Amino acid sequence: MKVSEVASALDLKCCVPGEEDGGVTGGYIGDLLSWVIGRAGQGSAWITIMSNSNVAAVALLADVSMIILAEGVEPDKELVDKAQAHGLALYSSGIGAYELSWRLHELIGEAGSGGI
Repeated sequence: MKVSEVASALDLKCCVPGEEDGGVTGGYIGDLLSWVIGRAGQGSAWITIMSNSNVAAVALLADVSMIILAEGVEPDKELVDKAQAHGLALYSSGIGAYELSWRLHELIGEAGSGGI
């Protein structure tokens, strides 16, 4: 499923469009950045409440397809700038991480559950 399709289906607010045609094959919820690097997996939608510029670096290292800031968290300016500079898809939602992960799982299905 494409990033743009996931964003639309989950009614996400676009902070930086990034690679909207990129594929989302799974998901990962996490805020401990070192764990995200090692466990999120390529093609994941990463759900987090972290909103600082380190998120962009971790997303690049983990090769995730999109970043979703949960629980109404908005990105700080440095994160937006870095996401734009590196073409990272960055979205936010007022929905909690658990519910977002459940909805993502329903969209992608069993085969793409990844770290969820």
